[in-house]
Amino acid sequence: MFPKQKRKIIRLQKYDYSQPGYYFVTICVHDRVCCFGNIVGGEMVLNDYGKIVKESWLDLPKHYSNCRLDEFIVMPNHVHGIVVVEPVGNGLKPFPTKTHGLFEIIRGFKTFSSRNINNLKQIIFSWQKSFYDHVIRKDESLDKIREYIQNNPKQ
Repeated sequence: MFPKQKRKIIRLQKYDYSQPGYYFVTICVHDRVCCFGNIVGGEMVLNDYGKIVKESWLDLPKHYSNCRLDEFIVMPNHVHGIVVVEPVGNGLKPFPTKTHGLFEIIRGFKTFSSRNINNLKQIIFSWQKSFYDHVIRKDESLDKIREYIQNNPKQ
């Protein structure tokens, strides 16, 4: 029996992921199974599952008032996207509202998309346990990440 390996810590230590900012995320399908469609001629062609994933992503701002979406793409076995966590308030007189952090937004995305895919009763679908994130701090980085996402199917 192999000793249990400790998971690598991939998050910024002591960083508040509910604070306003731009976050690049990559979320992979469990076992990296290709189930969202295919790349044809450098373009991603979504199947029904891929369309559900896209709709679930685009619906996030309806569920999280401080969430805005930027560039996004569904690939055959993963998604790349930029989530913008915005400040919450009401002008000069802020009122107490819940700020949803990046982890809660991504958890919601995984839950909504998995539930809708599994409702088709054709496959048992799940995402990998965690996800990759990168805090975007500079405009140059934001531009490069947008370009990476846009060009991903061609690569």
